[in-house]
This record gives sequence, C-alpha cells and structure tokens, in this order.
Amino acid sequence: MTTPPPAASDEPVRSVAVLGLGAMGLPMATRLSTGLDVRGFDIAAERLELARERGVTPCGSAAEAVDGVDALLLAVRDGAQLDDVLFGEQGVAAGLKEGAVVVLTSTVGTTALAPVVERLEEQGVDLVDAPLSGGPARAGAGDLLVVVGATPQARTKAQPVLNLLASTLTVVGDRPGDGQALKTVNQLLCGVHIAAAGEALALADALGLDLERTLDALMAGAASSFMLGDRGRRMLEAHSPEGAEVRSRLDIFVKDMGIVGDATRAAHLAAPVAPAAEQLFLLGAAQGLATADDSSVVKVVRPERTTA
Repeated sequence: MTTPPPAASDEPVRSVAVLGLGAMGLPMATRLSTGLDVRGFDIAAERLELARERGVTPCGSAAEAVDGVDALLLAVRDGAQLDDVLFGEQGVAAGLKEGAVVVLTSTVGTTALAPVVERLEEQGVDLVDAPLSGGPARAGAGDLLVVVGATPQARTKAQPVLNLLASTLTVVGDRPGDGQALKTVNQLLCGVHIAAAGEALALADALGLDLERTLDALMAGAASSFMLGDRGRRMLEAHSPEGAEVRSRLDIFVKDMGIVGDATRAAHLAAPVAPAAEQLFLLGAAQGLATADDSSVVKVVRPERTTA
C-alpha cells in the first residue's frame, strides 16, 4: 500500500524570505541560501547588493519578498517591531500564503508573542518560536544555539531552516512561547553574570590588582563562567579610547532584562538579583553606552581604570 504524500501545508519549506539584511540578517540569509531558495529585503541598497553577491535574491519590497514563500525568517528588536512588521501599515502577514510558517529568531518575551500567534493562526500560518544565541560569524557558519517552541507540524515545516542555522537545537515545548520562556531564563543568568563580572573586575582594579592575572586566576577556579571568560576579556579593553569590539550591544540587555522583570512579576516571583543587574545596564545606557559592547557595563561601576 502506497502512503499518500503529506498535505502541502505539512511539507518542509523550500523557499524563505529574510527581511532586514543587517549584521545578523545577511549572514543568516547567506547561510540559508546554501540549501534553500532565499529572497531578501532591506531598505539599504548596499545591503541588497551584498545579498545578491552571496546568493540571495534581492527584492524591491518586503511584500515582494514574502509573496508565495514557504517561510518568513524574522529578526526584530522587540515585540512592538514584530507586530508592526507583520500587521502594521506596511505589514507583510497579509501576503503570506496559507500553510506558510514564520520563524521568529528574536527575544521578545511571551507576552508579546501570544497575540501574534493568534492572528497568524487565523490565516493558516504557523509560528516557530526560535530565539537564538550567537553572533554574525556563527550565523554565517550555521553554528547558532537555538531553542524552539512550536507545534510538531510547524517544527517539521521549519526544520530545513533550523537545521541550516543551528549547531545546537533544543526543542523545549510544543507551544510558541516556550522558546521565549527558556530564552528569558537564559537572559536572566547572562545579564546577572555580565553585571557580576563587571563588578568583580572593577573591585580588582580598585584593589590595585593586575587585571590580566586576576582574570586568569578567576577562570582557573570555581568563580569561572562563560560570561566572565568572554566578557571579562573585553572588559579589559572597555576603558581604551576605542573601547571593546561591539559583539553584543548593551541596550540588548536593557531590553532583555526588562523582559525578565515582566516575566518574574507576572509569575509573582521574587527575583531581587535580576533587577539589580538591570539597573547597571540602564545606567550604562543613560551614560551613553547603549550602542557600546555590553562588557562596557564595567565602566558604570568603575568609570576610570586604575591599573595599567
């Protein structure tokens, strides 16, 4: 007996649109073009030309990019931008075909996601909640860490996209929003660890310790962490005239720690450490460090470095 082919809406995607070809969008689109038909749109003509050179089909508008595609990959700043891209005056949701899937790679929080999922479902479009971690280089190499919350059907459709982008893919639940929930927990830890690393190295500096030796010693013992090792090296550069290389902007953690605060309050959970870390990022943004690397939070507690 021959098994009938799956319905069209259950078939894995073959074409995908990427809206926004910036620092993360372009390398993700480039990576996806190694296995899928990829269309891209960006308001900057030079980004469209770069996309063309890397195997992505450039489009003249977002509406053109999403017309007829199987999937839409979105990397947006926050929930408000997500809603605007999909349902605003120039929103693209209306142009998505029935059976398409939206793959959301951003951290927007569970509260912002629920109404978007509901509106998409009304037109027969699934959403795969897939917040990711990793910078542009890892995006281009398909070496991202991705946590996924989505129905089994939606995951099946989006699997070619996820497989190309992720080296580590963790399915955390069958509901859109489960990915956001885990990423919120992840960001609580990351934000606290960065803030704690900044305070620790600021204290070492205030005590007159050699910061290179201090960092090496800390990383060899129980106080070590990924964030101390990664951000700590950049914190040693934060006071230089050019500052540390920007790999993750400080204002990202202003947003993400705000999402953490919303989640803890909604859960009626006392979480006093997270708001303390959030205040350091807010102070950094107020001091003009919003677009600097998040390691520059060390300058909030230690504006001037003492040791050379």
